[in-house]
Amino acid sequence: MNERPPRVAYFPDSFHEINGVAHTSRHFEAFARRHDLPFLCVRAGQRLKALEETGSIWTLELPRSFFSFALEKDLRFDPAYLRHLPAIDEVVERFKPDLIHITGPSELGILGAAIARHYDVPLAASWHTNVHEYLERRCDRLLQLLPQPHSAMAGQTIEDLTLAVASSFYSNADLLLAPNPELCGILESATKRPCHLMPRGVDSVLFHPKKRTRQDDDRDFVLGYVGRLSIEKNVALLSQVQRGLECAGHQHFRFLIVGHGAEEAWLREHLPRAEFTGVLKGESLAAAYANMDLFVFPSHTDTFGNVVLEALSSGVPAIVTPDGGPCSIIRDEVTGRIAPDGEFSSAIGCVIRNPTLHSEMRSAARSYALTASWDSVFEGVYSAYDSLRINGHGASCQQECS
Repeated sequence: MNERPPRVAYFPDSFHEINGVAHTSRHFEAFARRHDLPFLCVRAGQRLKALEETGSIWTLELPRSFFSFALEKDLRFDPAYLRHLPAIDEVVERFKPDLIHITGPSELGILGAAIARHYDVPLAASWHTNVHEYLERRCDRLLQLLPQPHSAMAGQTIEDLTLAVASSFYSNADLLLAPNPELCGILESATKRPCHLMPRGVDSVLFHPKKRTRQDDDRDFVLGYVGRLSIEKNVALLSQVQRGLECAGHQHFRFLIVGHGAEEAWLREHLPRAEFTGVLKGESLAAAYANMDLFVFPSHTDTFGNVVLEALSSGVPAIVTPDGGPCSIIRDEVTGRIAPDGEFSSAIGCVIRNPTLHSEMRSAARSYALTASWDSVFEGVYSAYDSLRINGHGASCQQECS
């Protein structure tokens, strides 16, 4: 960092919810608090909270209105959030940020981008959600009513148009951040802006193998999943995994499913071997991870996969798809397995049949997680801020891309 750290005004899509953006945002504010960095967090909450100034940390929490609508079970979008602009503007003017950081095209992100333009301060934007892939998968069941060639074409069109709209929004930023190299490449190609890596960290003290509470005589191999139970997470594959393992002769296994979402009822019907815990937090979540033997994460759309890193920290190797961010943090046959959908069952079966390999994977998973601290993540973000300030507002973007 420079000798004087930048004054950062942060506008996250979510903060209190249970998702990757909120999880990262809470750790970001905690990092700024630990290091006494000037940091303003403007976020949505359940009720109006007066501006809080605690040392170098300012927080402004403003409620969404009854006009808001659900994007997820615990995430909403408020088209009337603009009514808070005078209150936000007053606080931003007092705080005098050196830059504004947004996390996506939410109501907070749109307001943050507008305020950055109004005050002529640099805008940093981090990509956290593959909205183009999410929307295409949300429309999948409707598209299946069309003939197959038309269905595939319509799905690709939805994905391409959504990506184009999102890229147009991110093109307004002077600095881009993304959690994996593939996304950085997509953003750089679409926006002609430089993109810096912003991976995720993990609390290796909370998520620890010693949190395991299973009885010694429990011989079942426990396959775990943590996250939203939604169509874009590809959770229906878990049912195929169950059938594949049973057909291969495996009987001593069960699932531990942590989370909630629209697909929960379907999963309860099709996964008779599963225990559903609902949403867990803190020590309860840490114990759930530690009680797993293998983490099964079939998503193709996650930009990073915080839950995968939490599993690794708990000494639980993970099996992931070759798409998206999780495969960038898994070393195949070292900290887990990378497999296409059709090979998940056989890959899991290989681990079940090889206790020595499984033990080595557990050790390697924990060792890797110990290298992924939240401090190192946000130190990298501040280094990116510094490069923006050194190179100058706006002008550096075209220079670095040329």
